[in-house]
Amino acid sequence: MTDIESVPEAAVEAASDTAEAARSLLERLADRLGGKASVTAVFGEPVVSEGVTVIPVARAVYGFGAGAGRETGPAKTGAGGGGGGGAHARPLGFIEIKDGTATYKPIRDPWTDIVLPVSLALAGALAPRLARAIGRRRR
Repeated sequence: MTDIESVPEAAVEAASDTAEAARSLLERLADRLGGKASVTAVFGEPVVSEGVTVIPVARAVYGFGAGAGRETGPAKTGAGGGGGGGAHARPLGFIEIKDGTATYKPIRDPWTDIVLPVSLALAGALAPRLARAIGRRRR
């Protein structure tokens, strides 16, 4: 078999090896990150004190990516890359169980609940003055 005839076969084998390496890397990343994705990541461990049970609630987001490499050219030089993953969790509130009744209590963001409405009210109050000032300058 000549070198020209073996090129397609070698290319198929290299592509197969690359696909297998990528699949293996993705599986390892998914196993590691997936192991962290549990109910306790969103609903924390319950805390019981004086007849009241509190269960923290959060939003958890996971993501990951991967890469692979292959040999190229007759010199069998290789190139490749890898990936990684990450997670983000944000507390949303808690569930309070007291006297057989469960109540969800959200954690309020002061920026959204106080600063933003006050800023909008102030802007609304100042808008007419600003419009009059601009109107006077145009005359």
